[in-house]
Amino acid sequence: MIRHELRLIGVALQFLTRVPVRVGFDPLWLNQSARHFPLVGAFVGAVGALVLWAAGLLFPPVVAVGLSMMATVLLTGAFHEDGLADTCDALGGAVSRERALEIMKDSRIGTYGAVGLLLVLGLKAATLAALPVAGAVAALLLAHTVSRTAAVALIRFLSYAGDVSLAKAKPLAERISGSGFVVALAWSLVAGAALVVWHPAWWPMVVTAWALALAGAWLCGRWFMRRLGGVTGDTLGATQQLTELAVLLGWLAWWPR
Repeated sequence: MIRHELRLIGVALQFLTRVPVRVGFDPLWLNQSARHFPLVGAFVGAVGALVLWAAGLLFPPVVAVGLSMMATVLLTGAFHEDGLADTCDALGGAVSRERALEIMKDSRIGTYGAVGLLLVLGLKAATLAALPVAGAVAALLLAHTVSRTAAVALIRFLSYAGDVSLAKAKPLAERISGSGFVVALAWSLVAGAALVVWHPAWWPMVVTAWALALAGAWLCGRWFMRRLGGVTGDTLGATQQLTELAVLLGWLAWWPR
């Protein structure tokens, strides 16, 4: 049992990042590994936090934040950012469901995608730069974790919008189990609890982060259901990016001036 869960963690790490992991492959494992996506998010956030802290010893906060964001983008191969850009291109205009799904398959980036990326990445950078190092480190750890839980929630509760046979990751076009979703939630709770243990005064900010991730998942889900009738891999990436930004903004709003 433990060995299988470790294998699933490796599959999740292999799928969401560029870390070379050799764990074998079974289509069923990818669907099961979604329960550990928040744990991979915590790893990505930890890398970003470490780079932010180290760079902050040598450079001004804005430069440190830029290097931190660059590290996480390189680590994930801009996996979620690509989904955000495709989603913005597909849903930015008044097009039909069928046309929107076609646009998502186009590898080229359009105006909506470029503007969406610029605004989201710019706001994330500005938010992190406005926080002290300790606050930015904590925010990165929590935001990367709970935002991936939000994406997993959509996999659990919404159906796949496109043609499952044409899905790039077919196993993720199927809903994950209830027990798998509970595990994903648990990873977010563990991350938040760890921050509260580190600094008890942060508990309102942690609770706010959870609430914002929940609200972000709900709003994104309604948006995708109304426009597409479900979710796709690109919309899951967009959900992660948007809820990550929401958590960072919420953290900054609570931070004492």
